[in-house]
Amino acid sequence: MAVPKRRKSHSKTRLGRANKALTKPRFIHCSNCGAATQPHRVCEACGYFQGRVVVSQEEAP
Repeated sequence: MAVPKRRKSHSKTRLGRANKALTKPRFIHCSNCGAATQPHRVCEACGYFQGRVVVSQEEAP
């Protein structure tokens, strides 16, 4: 098994953790109804995606 030859310094450890922070989810506005939705996903309010109906209102939970 591979074993580190040297101990990682505090600065190298912290530099490695610098990109692990949580980020807020991004939202866009639906082109059909204007509701806030996540990009590349079907609108939960109206069922539209890229200008066409993907999920009808009867199927929506």
